[in-house]
Amino acid sequence: MAELIDSLVQALGQENVLTDPYDLDRYSGDALSPVRAFGAEDSFARLADVVARPGSTADVSAVLRLANEQSIPVIPFGAGTGVMGGTVPAKGGIVLDLQRLNKVLAINPTDMTAEVEAGVVLEHLENELRPHGLMPGHDPYSVPIATVAGTISTNGVGYRAGSHGPMGDQVVALEVVLPGGEVLNTRAVPNQSSGPSLKQLFIGSEGVFGVITNATVRVFRLPEAHVLRAVAFNSFDQGFNAAAEMFALGVRPTLVDLTEEDDGVLFHLVFEGFKEGVQANESRALAVCAQFGGRSLGPEPAAAYWEERHQSAENYKATALGKPRSVRWSRWRGRRGFDYLHLGLPISQVLEYRRKCDEIMAKEGVRCVEYAIWSRPELFSMLITSNSGVTADSRERLGTTVDQVLRLAQDMGGVMEYCHGVGVKLNHLLAREMGVGQEVVRTIKQALDPNDIMNPGKLGL
Repeated sequence: MAELIDSLVQALGQENVLTDPYDLDRYSGDALSPVRAFGAEDSFARLADVVARPGSTADVSAVLRLANEQSIPVIPFGAGTGVMGGTVPAKGGIVLDLQRLNKVLAINPTDMTAEVEAGVVLEHLENELRPHGLMPGHDPYSVPIATVAGTISTNGVGYRAGSHGPMGDQVVALEVVLPGGEVLNTRAVPNQSSGPSLKQLFIGSEGVFGVITNATVRVFRLPEAHVLRAVAFNSFDQGFNAAAEMFALGVRPTLVDLTEEDDGVLFHLVFEGFKEGVQANESRALAVCAQFGGRSLGPEPAAAYWEERHQSAENYKATALGKPRSVRWSRWRGRRGFDYLHLGLPISQVLEYRRKCDEIMAKEGVRCVEYAIWSRPELFSMLITSNSGVTADSRERLGTTVDQVLRLAQDMGGVMEYCHGVGVKLNHLLAREMGVGQEVVRTIKQALDPNDIMNPGKLGL
């Protein structure tokens, strides 16, 4: 390792190679704490051996060549905002901090694209686009802190996904450094039939095949009209059926968030775009809601929701981002045991899935304090909590319940996660979900990364 560190210093400069225990600790993971890593606690036992901070694609290539020669793990690191442990260095090695790759290289209003380096924070991209009358389509809670490549690597979903889709849908082209140091570039066109689209290999793959260093992403005009509406329903089923009908008709609100909490069922909707389209979508959406028993509450509840959507990220930025693991983990100490689950299911299965989950949770002494669909009717979320506080027994039962409801989603034709990736938290269930597909992924991994240096231990590999 000492020889590798010397080589990294020669390649990147002393200031961009970190070996202090304080730095190794704060880079060894993301926002996942062991409290929510049911069954994966051992993954936190290792720290990174070194942190490397490249400033260019050539630097990344040099680091990967060195690591590949010595079979040293490399863990790509954006801003450490993930919630699944995707950047946990489970086998030690080099954490590759890409935050120095932070330039917006080109904005093309004609092509409606922006070319950016991997470490560009979404908020920075948003600020650079605004003077051109443009905006990103990806608007997660983590806009103030998340990087472009990080959101591509987990195929994240944001508040504008109802009309613009997840981050992966907005990727036009990628530059990726492969494990041996070779640089792969895909072409910046919306579609191709000249062979498979290789950019798809790196979307949602959590850095196991290579390091994204540059991305060309689709951008959008700032909307002529921006309309917010909130609708109340007597039951979640009513609101869900209204959302399903909207999508069947082709109505695509920018924001779709149907949430049931203790105080009722509320549907937040945002409509954006050219004014005639906004008017048509708003009118038809509200008519559909009324058809299913919805009561319009006007814009105010949705406006408050929209205004506050990034607040939790601002709080995390101020109190935890870049801090040692003990500081990040301490945010959850003493709180009631909980987990937030994001399942993808066929529309026809969502309501039945919820009913079966309620039965499982009742048996385990766990309850759901929030049910939601987000951006599409197929994408269903639950915030679940233990009825008996934070004890070893309640945590074990919560972990058992999480496993049961995730497996149930798989058994009903769905997936166990739709926006945060797998990381170490869900690693043990991926092969069960992918079946033969897991062997296909393993074969690709072996071909591209025979020395298994790229984020080893992730995606069930």
